[in-house]
Amino acid sequence: MLFALLYLLVRRALRLAAGSASDVHNDIELIVLRHQLAVLKRQVGRPRLRRGDRLFMAALSRVLPRPRWSSFVVSPQTLLRWHRELVRRKWTYRRNATGGRPPLAADVRELIVRMGRENPRWGCVRIRGELAKLGIRVSATAIRTLLRRSGLGPAPRRSGPTWREFLSAQAEGILAADFFTVESIWLRTLYVCFVIELQSRRVHLGGATRNPASAWVTQQARNLSFDLTKSGTFRFLIRDRDAKYASSFDTVFASDGIQVILTPVQAPRANAFAERWVRTVRAECLDWTLVLGRRHLERILRIYVAHYNAQRPHRGLDLRTPDRRSYPAGEPLDRLRVQGREVLGGLIHEYEHAA
Repeated sequence: MLFALLYLLVRRALRLAAGSASDVHNDIELIVLRHQLAVLKRQVGRPRLRRGDRLFMAALSRVLPRPRWSSFVVSPQTLLRWHRELVRRKWTYRRNATGGRPPLAADVRELIVRMGRENPRWGCVRIRGELAKLGIRVSATAIRTLLRRSGLGPAPRRSGPTWREFLSAQAEGILAADFFTVESIWLRTLYVCFVIELQSRRVHLGGATRNPASAWVTQQARNLSFDLTKSGTFRFLIRDRDAKYASSFDTVFASDGIQVILTPVQAPRANAFAERWVRTVRAECLDWTLVLGRRHLERILRIYVAHYNAQRPHRGLDLRTPDRRSYPAGEPLDRLRVQGREVLGGLIHEYEHAA
């Protein structure tokens, strides 16, 4: 009832204010269009305009007074930005190169970036000297600019090698130790101790227990130390600051001449090799197996570690196995006979040439 009364009042006011019929009809049409536009603005979040639409509205905005710009579907700031773009395009034209230093060849740019990445302690002057030895003349300014565009600093890094570079350079004599947990089918937490060689990626498995007490951890250190003496000579062992490591754990390895290095606090990347193996054994074995108890877990891990060391190709070893098995010569396709063997009940398969 209230809306009907308001409607009648609006009609009576329009009739009283009416002038000539054509002017009244034009004004009413404008009111209707503006109201419809307001309705569309409420329904459409952001209209998609073509280039012609932008050009048309930007040109009309120069004629229409600014107080009336509310009739556009875009904001006044957008109209001004479109107009500035039109002005910029008007005064932009191509200039033909009349001189200057010629650009570097593509292969020279690739060589400069390669030198910068492979030698992080080289500056632009050092790279310029290396290029001069190859008969390539490039200014230090051009080298510095190219290195910055490639995300490389122009000056040598004086903070020393990164942790990854240090491990790669010294990996031959470094071990990494860690613990990881496994939940049994009865929701009992089992702790597993292992050591991995950084250079060969060979894994040495300790044992599993529900209670990693000091005596148990020390005994695992003795077992691992005896096993490691057969693999080679090691200088360092990396481990985190877990409270399960007793002081006797470090003493066992110190008696063999192995220095224990503690990782920084809350820095799992400092022990990245061990953490990566934990992820591998979970993704390939433990996540697909229901563990009944400690003995069952140790049996599963022994089988998987044997497969990992002898049969599994490793991406970090150029797709070779940690035990560095020699690959046979390529067999002709007409005589190729391959036999498979199931491991862990078919969870993993191993393949070799048939006899």
